Amino acid sequence: MRGTGDDDGFTDFVLEHRAALLRTACLLTADRGLGEDLVQLALLRSYSRWDRVRAADDPLAYVHRVMVNAHLSWRRRLSSTERPVDTVPDAGGGDPQTGHAVTEDVRRALRRLSPRVRTALVLRYFADHSEVETARLMGCSVSTVGNHVRKGLAVLRTVLAAGEETAPPRRTR
Repeated sequence: MRGTGDDDGFTDFVLEHRAALLRTACLLTADRGLGEDLVQLALLRSYSRWDRVRAADDPLAYVHRVMVNAHLSWRRRLSSTERPVDTVPDAGGGDPQTGHAVTEDVRRALRRLSPRVRTALVLRYFADHSEVETARLMGCSVSTVGNHVRKGLAVLRTVLAAGEETAPPRRTR
């Protein structure tokens, strides 16, 4: 790990992109606390490889990939002392589209999806990545992304139309 000296732009990167990373992480995990943990983990891993990240064509996409990989491989369970929070922050700085996207109903509906389906939807529609970029970030084919998105949107439409936000989560694959 690098020392506390010159960070070669890492601090500037974090200051510029932390809100977007947190918004994406909260949507991926459907939980504010887990989202914060996921961002911290992704930034920690990125900092330890900062020379490689900084040299990438798109450092933000690189960190998104680190975050997606961590999210999809996470096997962490909530301890008995941790509890999910009831609200997701408006990390969009007042952007109406972002504010709408992180409403409680949407967050609860997203929680009902499997991690891979949720990841595909978040990357496509909330982080505004193309299908090709989403497939690259998730390490799967474009057709797999399309299948995940179709399944996820069908579940979201059903859940949001029925107002089932308090029902127990149903996992989709």
